[in-house]
Parts: sequence; C-alpha cells; structure tokens
Amino acid sequence: MQKNEYAAIVSAPGFSLGIRCDGDDWVAAIDFLGPQPEQSGTSLLARETARQLHAFLQDPAFVFGLPLKPSGTPFQRRVWQQVAAIPCSETRTYGELARALHNAPRAVGQACGANPFPIVIPCHRVVAANGRLGGFNQHREGFPLDIKSWLLAHEQR
Repeated sequence: MQKNEYAAIVSAPGFSLGIRCDGDDWVAAIDFLGPQPEQSGTSLLARETARQLHAFLQDPAFVFGLPLKPSGTPFQRRVWQQVAAIPCSETRTYGELARALHNAPRAVGQACGANPFPIVIPCHRVVAANGRLGGFNQHREGFPLDIKSWLLAHEQR
C-alpha cells in the first residue's frame, strides 16, 4: 500500500504503522511500514487510532478501545481472541495456544501472520517453544522480527 492510501501513519522507533479505516466506523487494518514521517489522520477514527497507538508506544500497558472491522476465519478469530488475552509483558508459545485451541502450532502461526491489527491484537507476544521469536507478520527473519523484538523489549521496560 502506498503512503497516501493510509488514513494515518504513526512513527515508532525503527518502524512506522499505517492505519487503514473503513470510513469512521471501523479500523480496517494496521500495517507495519519502514520508518517514515508521521501522517496526521484524515478522519476522527484515524486520529483516535493514532492517539491510541502513541499511548501504547508511551505505555505498553495501555488498553486499546478501537472498533476493529470484523475479519478472518472463525479459527483465526479464536486465535486472535486467545492472543488478545495474553497480558502485557508475558508471552505464550504457538504450542500452548494450539493446545488450548485443539489445533496445530503451525495453524496458530498462520493465524497470527494473518492478524490485520498488530499491536492491538498483540501477536508479538506469541513465541517459539525454544524461547526464540519464531515468526512474525508472516516472516521468519529480517525487519519484522526486529519489530517483534523491539515490541517485546518495550513491554519489559
């Protein structure tokens, strides 16, 4: 997606977040972007979403209250519900979530990778069984894992 296709862009340390809204009713998605300048919101909802993301960047215990556009399969929604229940500064493994959902860790990983609302639904809190980061945002290396690492460290401060 091009920069001008976002309703707002929030700058974070080492990355940015592109906010997509469906009118003033729903947050449609939040995308990880390379570092870039802030873009003020084009709607009340975009500005409120940016405000809440900034609040999280200041205080990782911040509790989001955004209207997220319903999306995903029933299984993905169940995974995201489990992920949303993981407390700040804690992690769960893909296997732990899979056992709770009576499914396979790979399926949980794929659902996490399809999460359209990263940070709000904190899939960065799901890690590999060996304590490593595992994957993130459908990647197993590079920039997305740098973001995951930063988010986990941010929550430990």
